[in-house]
Amino acid sequence: MIYGYIRVSSDRQTVENQRYEIGCFCTREGLSVDGWIEETISGTKNYNKRALGPLLERVGEGDLIICSELSRLGRNLFMIMEILHICMDKGCRVWTIKDGYRLGDDIQSKVLAFAFGLSAEIERNLISQRTREALARRKSEGVMLGRPKGRKSDERHYKLYPQKARISAMLKAGLSRRKIAYICNIDLSTLCRYINTFLK
Repeated sequence: MIYGYIRVSSDRQTVENQRYEIGCFCTREGLSVDGWIEETISGTKNYNKRALGPLLERVGEGDLIICSELSRLGRNLFMIMEILHICMDKGCRVWTIKDGYRLGDDIQSKVLAFAFGLSAEIERNLISQRTREALARRKSEGVMLGRPKGRKSDERHYKLYPQKARISAMLKAGLSRRKIAYICNIDLSTLCRYINTFLK
């Protein structure tokens, strides 16, 4: 199976550009995409919380994922390395158009897979160690860890509080939550949580 993976943060036009780019590439290579995975979500989100997660679960030996560039897979090196390691461990090839990477079952890819896996494991351990050290240092300095008492229930601590009147007015005017989120330049899920908690 050949999959075309497309991810954008918000601009729908970019989705169409990536689809066109992958389509042209496959035409040149004599390939045909069997399935498209498109999503509009930040690359900082863990791949398990994106459409990429289920794709990584079902790919297997001989499958191919094509994307425009490595940054479409994730926005940090650690995440990209982990994704590539999963693919190569399952025998799934990953090709990128702009970067020109073709990671498959050759010896170079196997060496890269080992390097990716080792690097990801080292990075996980370093992050865990840094977190423990930072928490221990803050605790020794007398800093209270965790959410301050009352913060969650105090509406004034929410970033949408200054726009409460504006949001209420738009709701009364019949605007959809999606439209309100767009006007206020905020994430839809953040808006919904605020409305469900304080404006119902």
